Amino acid sequence: MIEASQRTVEGPRGERAAREWAGRDPGWIALLLHGYGEHAGRYQWLAEQLVAARALVIAPDLEGHGDSPGERVLIDDAEHVVGDVEAVLRDVTARHPELPVVLIGHSLGGLFATRFAQENPDCLAAVVLSSPVLGTWHVLDLLECDELPQTPIDPSTLSRDPEVGRAYEADPLVWHGSFKRPTLRMIDRALEAVNDGPVLRVPTLWVHGEDDELVPEADTRTGIDRIRGQDFHEHVYPGARHELFNETNRAEVVDEVLTFIGRQLNT
Repeated sequence: MIEASQRTVEGPRGERAAREWAGRDPGWIALLLHGYGEHAGRYQWLAEQLVAARALVIAPDLEGHGDSPGERVLIDDAEHVVGDVEAVLRDVTARHPELPVVLIGHSLGGLFATRFAQENPDCLAAVVLSSPVLGTWHVLDLLECDELPQTPIDPSTLSRDPEVGRAYEADPLVWHGSFKRPTLRMIDRALEAVNDGPVLRVPTLWVHGEDDELVPEADTRTGIDRIRGQDFHEHVYPGARHELFNETNRAEVVDEVLTFIGRQLNT
């Protein structure tokens, strides 16, 4: 097991906690953005696979998530998250200016990764989007409610491996409460901004589970079709649920991701 080092990065609205995994001779940087309600520590296995492929992996906890400060799961402006990503990127590239950067975003992190890539294409070598919230999202229907119902994420939607759901439920850094209205409004505005934004000029791989009930592939595709650039690749995995990096076929998914990244980096 590769132990993560802990870092603190100063973002536009305060400090952000980050984990960093690295081997002795990294050849590229993987900047990893986690999903709603979770934290970077849940990506230990993925980070180890990336480090084995010579990545230096850095993964911040989003505002109000994990070890980062802020009211839990409250993010009111996606551009603040983009600013945090810029700060993390400046921090790691100042220490490793020679290394190319690959941005990997999962779920809500995929929305932020897409927005960052639209605004900052020249600083990225590639983008990987895992089950990203793009296009439309059925959870936003909750905004029509006078009071938001208690609707925490169902752990069974994450993976076909029941251990993933059990670990998720037992994790004290995971948010197990209901959605918050300002966060949902932020997501709604961010989806509109991405939909109305430029196509992606960075080589991009989109991977999704066919049986993803939390972020249905068909909804994401409505957004993908708006921003698909010339160098765009996709793979929908039959039977897979939301967290592809925690799925029963996760080795297959990571192999495809690393093949794509290796092709972009000419390694």
